[in-house]
Amino acid sequence: MRAGYWPLTTLRDIVALMVATLILLAASLAANALASVPFTTISHSEQSGVEDARQVVVRTAEEWKALWKEHAPGRPMPAVDFTKSMIMGVFLGSRNTAGYRVTITGIERDGGTLAVTYREARPRPGEMLAQVLTFPHHLVRVERIEGEVKFTHASSP
Repeated sequence: MRAGYWPLTTLRDIVALMVATLILLAASLAANALASVPFTTISHSEQSGVEDARQVVVRTAEEWKALWKEHAPGRPMPAVDFTKSMIMGVFLGSRNTAGYRVTITGIERDGGTLAVTYREARPRPGEMLAQVLTFPHHLVRVERIEGEVKFTHASSP
């Protein structure tokens, strides 16, 4: 045998090496993949009592009661089991006309972090709009996950 020469004696050795490489590559990609998190909309409209723009993460009944009282005073508060669920939301704040909307488009889990993506729709130039103050928002319920939540404003298509 020559120095520095590594013989693969059979085709079976070559195939086994290729299969092992593919398995390791697939495992590496799967470990780095973001997992989609299902969510249920609780409230999604152009009206809210929350006047300032903000993103919220609610993990307790007390926080939920305070937010709902500000968001929709006088309306029945949806029941949420905070041992199993949590609430996330986006409030755009005050807009001077109708035609604005915010939508949470996706939530992904990356280890212990949740990434919430949302999109804002704006009226088209020249569009006939109601001249009324609006407060667009979107509140969703997701499975309770401890850890950081990051919100990302996606650019419009």
